[in-house]
Amino acid sequence: MSTPWGGAAELALVLDPLSSDAATELGRGISLLHEVAAGDRPATLRLYRPSPTVAFGQRDARLAGFGAAGRAASARGFAPLVRRAGGRAAAYHPGCLVVDHLEPASDAVMGTRARFAAFGAFFADVLTGLGLDAAVGEVPGEYCPGEFTVHGRVGGLPAVKLVGTAQRVVSGAWLFSSVLVVEGSPPLRAVLTEVYAALGLAWRPATAGSAEDLAPGLTVDDVQGALLAAYADAVRLV
Repeated sequence: MSTPWGGAAELALVLDPLSSDAATELGRGISLLHEVAAGDRPATLRLYRPSPTVAFGQRDARLAGFGAAGRAASARGFAPLVRRAGGRAAAYHPGCLVVDHLEPASDAVMGTRARFAAFGAFFADVLTGLGLDAAVGEVPGEYCPGEFTVHGRVGGLPAVKLVGTAQRVVSGAWLFSSVLVVEGSPPLRAVLTEVYAALGLAWRPATAGSAEDLAPGLTVDDVQGALLAAYADAVRLV
């Protein structure tokens, strides 16, 4: 077996049930990170379908329009939360799949960029295997822009953001968190349009789509199954 991200050969698999508590869902990833760092938990792979959430970045929270953006999110039925990782506002709901990959590391900062590249390629391969034309790289005008965004191409050109990734490191462990947008893009696009307007941040709403938009009929269950199969090819899931 090989691990593209240079990590552990075995991961404890955690499949969280559906929840209606967005804050607890988000905070659980950080709690697991500290457990891994303390040696109380082995390297872990956690998957869950999130409740409607707009996860703001730390920089967003310092903008004058942050309060209005939070109210706009709430009015659309999305819980406004501030995440501890970097990036800008991102929206997700049960049509998405969140993947939290946590591992112990003596120097968690080392390899940060390499992990972004490796996981980006990994997720792009999974989506390509499901019939999408997926690749890694920023989509011009995307929300929560990132060099290692996994996007879907239309006509060979980057068009739709499909996976956003972020990292959190503490002494002794790292957390690589990814959101795969699979189904139900209209409410995500609607809430992001209002949130970004309130924050005063420019973006192109057309970049907010889903895997289903490019491969009609694709479901979260399809993506989760393909993802777990890809993980099982690289590591032992226990």
